[in-house]
Amino acid sequence: MWAIIRSLVAGGTTLLLTTQYLDEADELANEIVVIDHGLVIAAGTSEQLKDRVGGDVLEFTVPDPTRCGDAVVAISKIGESEPHVDKETGVVSMGVGSRGSDALVEAVRILDGAAVETRGLALRRPSLDDVFLALTGHAAEEDGEAGGRRRGRRKAGSQQGGKDTAKAAS
Repeated sequence: MWAIIRSLVAGGTTLLLTTQYLDEADELANEIVVIDHGLVIAAGTSEQLKDRVGGDVLEFTVPDPTRCGDAVVAISKIGESEPHVDKETGVVSMGVGSRGSDALVEAVRILDGAAVETRGLALRRPSLDDVFLALTGHAAEEDGEAGGRRRGRRKAGSQQGGKDTAKAAS
């Protein structure tokens, strides 16, 4: 389906794509409008929206779910935003701005000092999921569950009433 949409747009057709999948909006849209609970909260290109989050995101997995809280407390002082935890997967993420590798090194030291085991500790560019979280203060809902899921790209919306969505114009 994505190939068909790209082909139509390349041929000069204007499309309005309404989607709850942020990865779809990121891949296909020239401009994105983010809606939360029926209100437009942001608009722009994918890169413009990601720039609003500001800088890199530190992300890692805590394999022992009982230690997620310890990890959050340990790293909370090195970030530019509050850490977000997906309790289902143990994925912890936090914006670190332009501190990049300095924040990564500090996180390794702090987490090691707190004896918190981690996997996949890395820096990445913000995703549209991070944009949604930064703009609304909450994760997008998925399948009617408050808090959504953080593993991979989550939906920016709810199956029950379409509370959150992204509209993409290509």
